[in-house]
Amino acid sequence: MHTLEFPKLGLSFELNSVAFTLFGIEIKWYGVLITLGIILAFLYALKRTRSFGIDPDRMFDVSLAGLVGGVIGARLFYVIFEWDLYKDDLLSIFNTRKGGLAIYGGIIGALLVGALFCKIRKVKLLPMFDLAALGLLIGQCIGRWGNFFNIEAFGSNTDLPWGMYSEQTASYLSAHQNELLLSLGVTVDPTAPVHPCFLYESLWCLIGFILLHFLSKKRRYDGQIFLMYIAWYGFGRFFIEGLRTDSLLIGRLRVSQVLAAVFVIASVITMLIIRSKIKRSGDPDYLPLYVNTEESKALLLEADQRRQEEKERHHRRKKQAEEQENADASAENPPETSASTECVSEDVVDNGQENTDDTEQQGEETKDGTDH
Repeated sequence: MHTLEFPKLGLSFELNSVAFTLFGIEIKWYGVLITLGIILAFLYALKRTRSFGIDPDRMFDVSLAGLVGGVIGARLFYVIFEWDLYKDDLLSIFNTRKGGLAIYGGIIGALLVGALFCKIRKVKLLPMFDLAALGLLIGQCIGRWGNFFNIEAFGSNTDLPWGMYSEQTASYLSAHQNELLLSLGVTVDPTAPVHPCFLYESLWCLIGFILLHFLSKKRRYDGQIFLMYIAWYGFGRFFIEGLRTDSLLIGRLRVSQVLAAVFVIASVITMLIIRSKIKRSGDPDYLPLYVNTEESKALLLEADQRRQEEKERHHRRKKQAEEQENADASAENPPETSASTECVSEDVVDNGQENTDDTEQQGEETKDGTDH
């Protein structure tokens, strides 16, 4: 248990990085929250696939592949820039339980593997990237709260009301005080509150998701939402990264800050060029949305028919199973009708015989009466 305080807000939290233990294995809050973010991103994407003209089944396959690529990319990115930590123990590269994932590496890995599987599964790349961008914002918004439980992803000192303090922040800053001064020119006071950078990024991603969710319904071309995501996230990350004290570095440059700047510039220039082409063409449908094409409509119709056939097959299998259960139950408990029927038949025969005897006796008596 660790204590995290927000002194000026009068808030204090007792935090445990372990959410629960399963079969003797500690499950960290960091992993739980990342998983939750992934699940919510998938659910959102499934709900929006049709509005982007994408088959939900194929989208799921591409997303799953992108997820694997994202995890590998995030780890490789971190290991490359922190090679000194792993060069003497290569097996530790595969141990992610102690952290060591870089978000930009994850984004790059997910996009590369996702693009490959778009080709394999015949999914249009740009609409898929638009949808993925919205999912990424959900995952990043929620996943950042794993840093809260680990008390990490914080920045330099601040006097703002939401500045936070813990023994962990003080210990880290004390251990890296000289290093920060030499590499980044940042002077820190380990005993003072610091910026909660994880909170800044979570809120930035939440706002970005809300904006892009509504803008996606009025997008003018495929890929627009993805470009907006790159610009939005990069712009915020550039400034947030400038506050952090645990950045990956190339010399005295923060890697994520450099990438953020490059991505923002590239995405903005691309959007301006596309906008200029649309304007010069004089045709608002110069770049038609894939969802409005005959190919997309045919694909979605095929997907609907496939799902309907699957439902019908499931219904038939269920009905056959119920009929089989009823047949098995009848075989185990046969109806006891044979003996009863035999008894009834015997009774009928006996009664019939008695009636015949009575009739014959009455006939003889009548005959005797007539002779007299």
